[in-house]
Amino acid sequence: MSFGDIAGLIAAGAFLVLVLLLAVPIIKLGGVLDEVRRGIRESVDEFTPTIAQTQVTMQEANHQLARIDQITSNVEETTNNVNSLVALTAATVGGPLIKIAGFSAAASAGFKALKPGRRTKRNAK
Repeated sequence: MSFGDIAGLIAAGAFLVLVLLLAVPIIKLGGVLDEVRRGIRESVDEFTPTIAQTQVTMQEANHQLARIDQITSNVEETTNNVNSLVALTAATVGGPLIKIAGFSAAASAGFKALKPGRRTKRNAK
């Protein structure tokens, strides 16, 4: 064996030791990557039903909001109808009631003026 062969064997041994020393961290890193992959898969498996439930909840909330909008429209229409009815009643009944009140006040004043024994400015002179 020559000096070059011995140097080659030493270099090959050093390289073997280096490979063996680096194999342990690489194997551990592979295990870590497997755990990360498994964790991501479990997260996705748990996240998918959550997204589906959220979608159902949002659809139901939109349905309820549409119902509330319809109820609000109906209440607005009813309020407008009641307002119109009150205005119509006030116009229909209010005018004649004012006339009746005016007539009754005038009639009452007239009857009081016709009562005997009551002095007026004309009778006092």
